[in-house]
Amino acid sequence: MSHLLEVRDLRVSFGAHEAVRGISFEIAAGETLALVGESGCGKSATALSVMRLVAPPGRVTGSVRFDGQDLLSLNAREMRKIRGGRIAMVFQEPMTSLNPVLPVGAQIVETLRQHESLSKAAAGKRAVELLDLVRIPEPQRRVTDYPHELSGGQRQRVMIAMAVACQPRLLIADEPTTALDVTIQAHILELLNALRKDLSMALLLITHDLGVVADHANRVAVMLAGRKVEEARVEEIFARPRHAYTRGLLGASLNLAEDSHYRSSTLPEIRHAAPAQGEAVFTVVPRTVRAFAPRAETAPAGGAPLLAVRELCVDYGQRHSRASLRAVDGVGFDIGRGESVGLVGESGCGKSTLARAIMRLAPASQGEIRLDGVELLGLNERALRPLRRHAQMVFQDPYASLNPRRTVRQILDTVLVVNGVSDARERQSRVQRIWDQVRLPAAALERYPHEFSGGQRQRIGIARALVLEPALLILDEPVSALDVSIQAQILNLLVELKQELGLSLLFISHDLSVVRYIADRVHVMQRGRIVESGEHSEIWRHPRHEYTRALLAAIPGRAREAIAA
Repeated sequence: MSHLLEVRDLRVSFGAHEAVRGISFEIAAGETLALVGESGCGKSATALSVMRLVAPPGRVTGSVRFDGQDLLSLNAREMRKIRGGRIAMVFQEPMTSLNPVLPVGAQIVETLRQHESLSKAAAGKRAVELLDLVRIPEPQRRVTDYPHELSGGQRQRVMIAMAVACQPRLLIADEPTTALDVTIQAHILELLNALRKDLSMALLLITHDLGVVADHANRVAVMLAGRKVEEARVEEIFARPRHAYTRGLLGASLNLAEDSHYRSSTLPEIRHAAPAQGEAVFTVVPRTVRAFAPRAETAPAGGAPLLAVRELCVDYGQRHSRASLRAVDGVGFDIGRGESVGLVGESGCGKSTLARAIMRLAPASQGEIRLDGVELLGLNERALRPLRRHAQMVFQDPYASLNPRRTVRQILDTVLVVNGVSDARERQSRVQRIWDQVRLPAAALERYPHEFSGGQRQRIGIARALVLEPALLILDEPVSALDVSIQAQILNLLVELKQELGLSLLFISHDLSVVRYIADRVHVMQRGRIVESGEHSEIWRHPRHEYTRALLAAIPGRAREAIAA
């Protein structure tokens, strides 16, 4: 088999730090190679090297041959002819990759006209077709939208449309479906598979979702600390992994777990230590049986639920119409003390809007929200403030929700000051206690948010919410962008804190495998309404609603086999 891309002894260094340390691999036309590993292992640096996008002072050595050409020897003008046309890339964060001052259609047109002989009108027509291809609703209207007017999943689909616009021979997809719902993820991956087959396109798929790898890759290369530790065909990797690190990644993947639930067992974790003589040092902490307290009822005998939502509606205005959009439409549910409730559904179905309305961060048009028996919607801000500490929220992007100009200690201290804790020694004690509970080093309290990894920043977000000792914790996609091993650590941590502090959880996610693990009961949301509710096991084994069945059928990996069993 001839290889379209051949990488030999690739090294990427930034000063004294070597991000990629002599990796070699090849991809044939029409083949998919998955590159897996945790954040910081060198996956993205490898992809950027192939695209010749490593910026100074980064230094790239080795050999990268594409269709017989040595890409590292080309000048900038020669590389521009290849980049975007014959080789394209889908980046992980679409908002930073799209131009904020140009409509998305204009950006697709620019890509097409740069590499193909098309008139502006023809390129505009093709841009609409590409948006329709990646299932952007109303593509003829949305082609004039700016990136900030689209959801995260829609922006990622725009990036994919731009990448495949010129039918490249090699597509590099860096976490292309991280922010997407399972149904859209399945469609996008099938689309990439179809393009790969129709165009004999090679696909370098960088992902931390091993379910996606199981369904869509031909071969897998596993990276750890800049090195390739294992490579094999996908069937062999999943059936007979040779390296301990690979076995740890597979064990931590919820998409590959058949019936794991937080009340029965912990998730396996990979814990890293300081490197010894430049080599990665890690420990795989195996799954352990968990003795969990008996489950609380939604409404204990003679008592009310902790949270009761009744006929809640939220309306928004629209830029293209005078009519309002009903984002949440007559939603009602309860959360009991000590209960974990999952809320699932696709982007735009109203999950986050519902959460923000419960927190009184979005205006409700009608309905009731009772927290510990107190009706919240009729309260003004002054009356509401003392009650806010009883319900706290962890946001999807912890970096965007942390003040970059303050140390973590200052951030946590300010939360307490604002909520009326005036005694400095009490504040210091509470900050230190919650910091120990989220298992971060004491010295790190004096650091700024940018000095932490993504998983550590999510722990800080959890600490900030829990420092007020709330009864209810609302988590909006808290692990969607994390590697499987970091995801396992965060979920284990949440369960430990839930048991230790007696927390109730509202866990919002588009990842049904995560909700299956963390939730006692599940609500399925579609177009602003809850269309199905039930015990976590019943939802998975006997889904009643057609939409629920469609969501479950789209889960990647071996979870499909578990559902059918």
